[in-house]
Amino acid sequence: MPDPPTVTLAAGQLLVATAALVDPNFERSVVLLLDHDEDGSLGVLLNRPSPVPVRDILPDWHELADEPSVLFHGGPVATDSALAVAVMTTGEEDDEAPVGFRRLFGRTGIVDLDTPTELVVPVVSRLRIFAGYAGWGTGQLEAEVEEGSWYVVPSLPADAFAGDPHGLWARVLRRQPGELAWVSTRPVDPTLN
Repeated sequence: MPDPPTVTLAAGQLLVATAALVDPNFERSVVLLLDHDEDGSLGVLLNRPSPVPVRDILPDWHELADEPSVLFHGGPVATDSALAVAVMTTGEEDDEAPVGFRRLFGRTGIVDLDTPTELVVPVVSRLRIFAGYAGWGTGQLEAEVEEGSWYVVPSLPADAFAGDPHGLWARVLRRQPGELAWVSTRPVDPTLN
């Protein structure tokens, strides 16, 4: 397994699970880091779609949700709550965010699901809804990265809205330079290799 490079964690990066990560909640997961500061970190798993259609839980939002239009398991924390990650249609980073939208990085942010959808439709181009999230306390994520549990790589705007979320782990690694691209070919069960 390649040594993880020294990284500075920040919102907008991807955490890609390594073989060293033993928590089954995160096996072969890709996490979009939404927030990282001195108090801890928060992200959502991008490649864990549930079988539950958005229309069954949040009927007003199902037409805005990217395909597959299902709830995604965002992580093991607060699984009874929903979080919507979205991309604004236009705007620069220093523009004021529209009502119901909290910018996190670039044009990506979180939509308050209590906001009337008619206010969101004109300003959001992509949207995905997650049940729960992944969270780390102060220094916890840094320690996991240092021990080799996560590769930290740049995200692409489309990663959070992948039409084929199950193949995201391999696709993200395949586009990385050097040995990480090779890691993408690792079978789920290395004893079968």
